[in-house]
Amino acid sequence: MKIQKNQLKIKNFIFLFFAGVINAFGVTIFLFPVRLYDSGISGISMLLDQITPSYLTFSIFLLLLNIPIFLFGLKKQGLTFTIYSIFSIIIYSLSAFFITNVLKIDISTSSPLAENDLLLCALFGGVVSGIGSGLAIRFGGAIDGIDVLSVIFSKKLNLSIGSFVMIFNAIFYLICGIVIKSWILPLYSIVTYFMGSKTVDYIIEGFDKSKCAMIITNNIDEVSKKIKENFKASGTIVNAIGGYSKDEKHIIYLIVNRFQINKLREIVQETDKDAFISILEVSDVIKQNIIKQKQKKDVI
Repeated sequence: MKIQKNQLKIKNFIFLFFAGVINAFGVTIFLFPVRLYDSGISGISMLLDQITPSYLTFSIFLLLLNIPIFLFGLKKQGLTFTIYSIFSIIIYSLSAFFITNVLKIDISTSSPLAENDLLLCALFGGVVSGIGSGLAIRFGGAIDGIDVLSVIFSKKLNLSIGSFVMIFNAIFYLICGIVIKSWILPLYSIVTYFMGSKTVDYIIEGFDKSKCAMIITNNIDEVSKKIKENFKASGTIVNAIGGYSKDEKHIIYLIVNRFQINKLREIVQETDKDAFISILEVSDVIKQNIIKQKQKKDVI
């Protein structure tokens, strides 16, 4: 398995470095001091740190558990993803070691920032570590082996990736409760998991998700004209056939933001009262400058 030329990017390594540092900060400063548990393999490493001899630290378990999982998923995920992910894990592990052993920040009894407030630690620990995890995924890697396990085993178990991760973490938090003989910390850890997963979504997909508007109208020219006048974009016109009437229909496919939805609705209803509008969430929008490409071809 070879890496194609320019497939590994310096920019990705830079952001993956910050992802590892941020994740380590969130876990060591907010979660570790009050014995809250991160999700996935990171959470397992935290639990093992507590119940094993002192020389087996959190940083060591991060490497021992995660790296074999990423190597196990090499064929499925590809060499580039594996290199990015192992790099992220190494930075995560070294950063956690640096914070606790080199900087010698006291996390033995309470969080340096949130003291012993479990709710604050759960919320901010989840958000900060979620930022790190989201950055890692956005720039081509992952910071926890659970992402690889979910891809490999979810289909075999007939589960979605999200369901696999949720079930995995639910079982893990159940085990934590049994091991430490208390349910308070595992329950607060669920708050951490929820905040972390939501933060990952925001980092990957953006805070202001785009919307896809699909407009079915018989007055295609006028509706398209009004949309172009108001939004400086005409959308894409798709020919269709009515499922019941078998009449020829036209669909305008348009990407808008949430602030443009009401304006779009008003324009369409004023122009064609019988038009049908469907608004859908869009996770990401990838576009190429087709006009510039065409101009280059024309010049050539």
